[in-house]
Amino acid sequence: MIKEAGFGGGCHWCTEAVFSSLKGVQAVQQGWIASIEGNSSFSEGVIIEYDDDIISFATLIAIHLYTHSSTSQHAMRDKYRSAIYTFDDRDALLARDAIKVLQSEFNGLIITQVLPYGRFNRSREELLDYYFSNPQKPFCELYINPKLKLILDRFSKDADLDKLKHLNQLNA
Repeated sequence: MIKEAGFGGGCHWCTEAVFSSLKGVQAVQQGWIASIEGNSSFSEGVIIEYDDDIISFATLIAIHLYTHSSTSQHAMRDKYRSAIYTFDDRDALLARDAIKVLQSEFNGLIITQVLPYGRFNRSREELLDYYFSNPQKPFCELYINPKLKLILDRFSKDADLDKLKHLNQLNA
C-alpha cells in the first residue's frame, strides 16, 4: 500500500537524497514543511510516498534518525526542525513507538518530534533532485555521501543499489 510521510532534520538536499536512495520510496518532494499550532513555521524537509509492503515506516524512521543530527539541539533548529510529519493518528503512534525503541541505540536523547502534517511548499525546480543531478559537487561529497554510505553500511537491504552504485565505485 502506498503511504505518505514527511521528514525534516537537516538540509532538504540531504534528506531528499537519503529517501530517494531507498527501495520502496516512490516519490520524494523536497521543500519547506510545517505542522500546525506551535510548529507552524516552515523548515526544510521532504514529503515522501512509499510502499509499506517494500519498506516499513519504522525502517524509514530509523534511517531518518541515523542520517541527521537527531540528538542535537543546535542553533539552526528553526530552519532544520528534527521531525517526522504524519498524516494520521495511527502513523503518529507508530512514529512515537519507533523513536522509543530506537532511543537505546543513541548516546544522546533523540529530540525528533512527531508532528501532524500542516503545509508544504515545494522547492524551486532547479533545486529538485539536487544530489543525483550533482553528485560531484563539493557539498554533495562532504555532506550527502557520508549519509548514503551509512545507508549502504547499516541499511543495505533497503538501499537502491542502482542509484548508489557510484558510491561503491568511490570505495573501490
